[in-house]
Amino acid sequence: MTIRILPAVGDADAARALTTLLSRLADAEPAPPVPDSTALLDTLARLAAESLDELPEVVLVHERIGPVPALDLIRDLVLRFPAVGVVLITSDPGAAVLTAAMDSGARGILGLPLGYDALAERVQAAATWSAGMRRHLGSNTPELYAGPGGTLITVTGAKGGVGATVTAVQLALAARASGRTVALADLDLQSGDVASYLDVQFRRSVADLAAITDINPRVLQDAVYAHDSGVSLLLAPAEGERGEEVTDRVARQVLGALRSRHDVVIVDCGSQMTAATAAAVELADQALLLVTPDVVAVRAAKRMVRMWDRLQIRKAEETLTVVNRHSRGTEIQPGIVERVTGTRVARATVPAAFKELQSVVDAGRLQDLDTRSSVKQALWGLAGELGLVTVAEGGGGRRRRASSDRGALSLRRRASSDRGAVTLEFAGMFPIVLVVMAILWECVLYGYTYSLAGNAADEAARAATAAYAVRGDYPGACQAAGARHLPNSWQGADIECTPSGSLMRATVQADVPLFFPGVDLGWSVEGTAGAALERPEGSGG
Repeated sequence: MTIRILPAVGDADAARALTTLLSRLADAEPAPPVPDSTALLDTLARLAAESLDELPEVVLVHERIGPVPALDLIRDLVLRFPAVGVVLITSDPGAAVLTAAMDSGARGILGLPLGYDALAERVQAAATWSAGMRRHLGSNTPELYAGPGGTLITVTGAKGGVGATVTAVQLALAARASGRTVALADLDLQSGDVASYLDVQFRRSVADLAAITDINPRVLQDAVYAHDSGVSLLLAPAEGERGEEVTDRVARQVLGALRSRHDVVIVDCGSQMTAATAAAVELADQALLLVTPDVVAVRAAKRMVRMWDRLQIRKAEETLTVVNRHSRGTEIQPGIVERVTGTRVARATVPAAFKELQSVVDAGRLQDLDTRSSVKQALWGLAGELGLVTVAEGGGGRRRRASSDRGALSLRRRASSDRGAVTLEFAGMFPIVLVVMAILWECVLYGYTYSLAGNAADEAARAATAAYAVRGDYPGACQAAGARHLPNSWQGADIECTPSGSLMRATVQADVPLFFPGVDLGWSVEGTAGAALERPEGSGG
């Protein structure tokens, strides 16, 4: 039998030495070493997705692997891939380390410096155990490798007050409403508010599990509160200082236990990164980052994403950013958030609707949020986008995940509702808009009529002056010249010229039309002009 071996070694020199020894093993097929815990888990998950037969029989974990400690990594490997034999490579092969490794699920340890005989013996033993385990479990059980139980989703705020807890609670309620078993864990260890939002008084918390090495169902049941909504709650400690007891090891152990007993585990990570929340984000199937559309929050999200990447917790492209309190009028739209943070942005955006939340938040009854609430519709649409919503299939009572199209449909319905609201608002404003436009148009007609009257008066005064100088019919010349410079719709204006001292004064009184030329309302404007009189021909000097 060919033994497939996957080494996980962070140190380059140790990796080369281990690869050399593995190449000498008979019937061994060593894979290239992976440099860290994230790469190891990703590689095994990818192999399991392709085919269960592609999984290696033996995984060798070096004690200096990172960023996850070796024993915690082994515990996670055993939970996720139970038929893979894991061996710890350590510089301290003493009884204490051996006991700790066995408690984590390792099939043995190898002391440094490595020797060929010890390596061959331990690899053969782990491979034999793996083969027996696979025969016992059966080859047609892909669910054994789908992960350690349910789906784990973390909700982290880019900064305080962006709505992480509300989002986490509503996602849990949405998943539970679809018939799935759901646990909601509050890892905002210093200031967690899940209990306040759901009106819960319970003395147990996640800190009570910190000192327990083997979290069995009975121990977990004692620490979890069964809420009326059907969601199992694991609360943050009432005393914030006890949050220090919840280390990354405790978080991994607790979340592993919750995942093994629930279809969905939602974790509220708050906005402060601790060892526990870092472990949760690293283990998550989906890591959500809540942000509001303002510069401060977007910058905070960018810092958070960069920190996760530097610490090898999670890559930016593996993070899903959710825009909360979104409105069409804001300058920062989801596309800008996506470009600045380098993350994917959820299609579902949560609108700014503070009044919808105020009453249920003040009462500590977030589960009673109205179904018609735009906030609830958006968050449950997000649950559909994440695949948390399931529907029962006929006959067998089996459940399947709703596709992302269901979430998209919800979003389209919400968008249609928004468009309907805009249409109603516009319909209500339309009469006012018409009145304003009519007033403005009438002002234009008034000014235009005044300009016409003034120009006609000027032309009439000059024509009358010229006729007066030759002793002609200056009133007729005045009338003809003034009328000639008025449009047809303004004909009929009163035009009059009168000598006054050394000036010929002309007056034109024109009617102002109502909306359309030719429609007379009785309003009129008066234009006046004057021209210097010339002495009539033949008059004595």
